[in-house]
Amino acid sequence: MRTLLFLCTALSVIALAAWAYRENHLTRQAMNEQRALNVEIASLTAALRIQRAEWAYLNRPDRLRELVDLNFARLKLVPITGEHFGEIGQVAYPMPEPRSEVVDAVEVFGTFEHLAGTLPEPEALP
Repeated sequence: MRTLLFLCTALSVIALAAWAYRENHLTRQAMNEQRALNVEIASLTAALRIQRAEWAYLNRPDRLRELVDLNFARLKLVPITGEHFGEIGQVAYPMPEPRSEVVDAVEVFGTFEHLAGTLPEPEALP
């Protein structure tokens, strides 16, 4: 009996050691993946900052004005002024659709008492 108890104890210690090793390995693997993701996020953030700076540089008003002047014959672009905008009264809104009359209306909802009166009594059910 004592041998069986020692054997069960030894097997449980071995099983717990294997479980602890596996959990330790999975934890280290997850931490390495987290580090790799943090490095990737940092590099993508830096690339995004560079792209935003390039976008701001390419959208300088003086540069865009020069491009418009160079391509005026082909694009026919003109600077936007206040005259290009209209008044709110000039906006044509769609007319609302005419509503049709309700014919032969059916009451869908009723009170509980109204519904209870239409149900058969429980004794009458087979």
